[in-house]
Amino acid sequence: MKIILTTSVLVITLINTSLAQYMQYPPTHKRAEEFVVAGNTLTDEYSWLENDNSTETKTWVETQNKVTENYMRKLDNRAAVKNRLQKLWNYEKLTAPTYKAGCEFYFKNNGMQNQSVLYMKGIDGKEKLVLDPNALAADGTASITTFGISKNAKYLAYALAKAGSDWTDIYTIDLSTMKTLSKVLNWTKFTSIAWRGDAGFYYCKYNAPKDNGKTFTEANEGHKIFYYNLKTPTTDGSLVYENTKAPKRTFGADITDDEKWVMIYESESTSGNALYLKSTSNSTLPLITISNNFDNDWSVIHNTPTTLYLSTNYKAPNKQVISFDIVTKKTKIVIADKGQLLEVVSGNKNTLLLSYLDNVKSQAYVYNYEGKQLQQLQMPEVCQLASANANEITGNYSMEINTFTAPTAIYNYDVKNNKLSATFIPKCNFNADEYVTEQIFVPVDGAKIPVFLVHKKGIELNGTNPCFLFGYGGFSSHYAPEFRVDRCVFLEQGGVYAVAGIRGGDEYGEEWHKAGIKLQKKNCFNDFIAVANYLCDNKYTNHESLAIHGRSNGGLLIGAVMTMEPTLAKVAIPTVGVLDMLKFHKFTIGYLWTSDYGCADNKEEYEYIKSYSPYHNLKNITYPATLITTGDHDDRVVPAHSFKFAARLQELNTSENPTLIRIDVNAGHGSGKPISKQIDEYTDIWSFVMHNLGMKFK
Repeated sequence: MKIILTTSVLVITLINTSLAQYMQYPPTHKRAEEFVVAGNTLTDEYSWLENDNSTETKTWVETQNKVTENYMRKLDNRAAVKNRLQKLWNYEKLTAPTYKAGCEFYFKNNGMQNQSVLYMKGIDGKEKLVLDPNALAADGTASITTFGISKNAKYLAYALAKAGSDWTDIYTIDLSTMKTLSKVLNWTKFTSIAWRGDAGFYYCKYNAPKDNGKTFTEANEGHKIFYYNLKTPTTDGSLVYENTKAPKRTFGADITDDEKWVMIYESESTSGNALYLKSTSNSTLPLITISNNFDNDWSVIHNTPTTLYLSTNYKAPNKQVISFDIVTKKTKIVIADKGQLLEVVSGNKNTLLLSYLDNVKSQAYVYNYEGKQLQQLQMPEVCQLASANANEITGNYSMEINTFTAPTAIYNYDVKNNKLSATFIPKCNFNADEYVTEQIFVPVDGAKIPVFLVHKKGIELNGTNPCFLFGYGGFSSHYAPEFRVDRCVFLEQGGVYAVAGIRGGDEYGEEWHKAGIKLQKKNCFNDFIAVANYLCDNKYTNHESLAIHGRSNGGLLIGAVMTMEPTLAKVAIPTVGVLDMLKFHKFTIGYLWTSDYGCADNKEEYEYIKSYSPYHNLKNITYPATLITTGDHDDRVVPAHSFKFAARLQELNTSENPTLIRIDVNAGHGSGKPISKQIDEYTDIWSFVMHNLGMKFK
């Protein structure tokens, strides 16, 4: 990289009419640096912000946060919003139990604990505390990302993240004494934990990063699967699988019930995986290949000594269930593609529980292993079956069910009696009965975009209603009904909450996903713009009363939309967004996203990607009131995306609308963020939204 110019400029000071007396941005200097993309030499004036560990970047972060805090503390509704959020958040929360050897394992939160606490119930039915992450970090930023239980429930291994990073360390607890064993496995990331008996477990790790100050930004390579034996605690274990010819691939490991085979998942992107079986008793035996390419998704649901049952989108864009004979290597369709996305699959020794998306709403059924439908579950009309855990002993399933207006509830499904019973209904300080959820479909280029709308019953939709439109549109993901407690503040103030199921997600299966990737990526943005215009044209809201929001890939969505259509909304909230589309693949695991985005290094994709890259399409024009949010430890979508976008937006925005960045300290991409930090963040987001939409907190 060649430095060709060094200048220092004072970013234009903008004034919000009502906050003119204190609205001023810090200076951000420019240092134009050359880089080459697809044979094109470009300059980046803010690339120095990519070094998040430098003194000048840290100083920039501190000064930007001071400006944002100075703005926020002047907002009249901020204290009231925070007070209401604290009351809303303060309810008991529970997860559906995971079963092992007659024991139950689950997380519980008494309401305002920063992290949920891991408990177990033994065969005697008595509850025991396994691990309280709140005791591991005073600020609540230590979180459990995954855990695995040994075959006879003698041990539990868990991965612990700190300060929101994707890097984790694995610890092991003796469940008879609740003592933590001495050995810690470091530098694990995106790991599974699969026990073989009570002796040890399979896990995934990288080599330790170089000591160069780029632990949270440098590209991650060399993922490996190890087997760690508790009897040899001085090592990280024995290497089970790696691919030195393709160091950017990632892996996952699981084990069959009879423990004869390790199931090895290999991926080179976020879509599609290879799948192999490796003998646990004879390492010289060749791998058994189920799939050796990355064209489709393969996931094992259940297994017998000779047969695997899998869900896959191979020749089935909405997924199907097949069987794989380990001896003959032959496959057979068990439950064919139904034309609706197969979303959740769980199985025990006698039955399969399958949940399909019907216009982004869950419908669940029970089948046997011959593919016969036994029964349909009677669930709420507009809901999402978020998870289902099989109980091998009883044959029943424990499930989490979500709606837009009530917190996650836990249900037990009695298969024999076809009975769904609530076992835990949270009591939140929000009256769900006062609100309604409806669904509309917005036509765009022959497609119909599903949109959920949530608002008070009987509200007059006259075109003046404040509206908060959320979207994602990527990576075969979707947003079915789910409870976001922070949204309650907006709903209580008369707002309309909208969720757009735009292309690029998997609301309608793989074809819907493919319609919004690579050289079709702009379909995502055009869908979202069309939904916003539809809401305004049909008097749900108007452009001056509209706020738009997305996070991660959804942050890209908001960045692209606000640069394509700057007057579409009054407020824009791009959160932890992918905003520099020419460089995203150069940081941490960004290269995995090329399956959706393509790569600017490819000449045939360069111009298209550059044409919508938010950072590169900012101009000297009017932009909406914008609050960019990120975390200083985000090593998934590195904060440089947000830093550079904020600097350039502050430089170029000609309007009086505020353009602020909020950088959470000791926080990452979002997973594991403590409740106290979540409340602080959403206090600022909703205070910012309400102020700039002209809403008064009542």
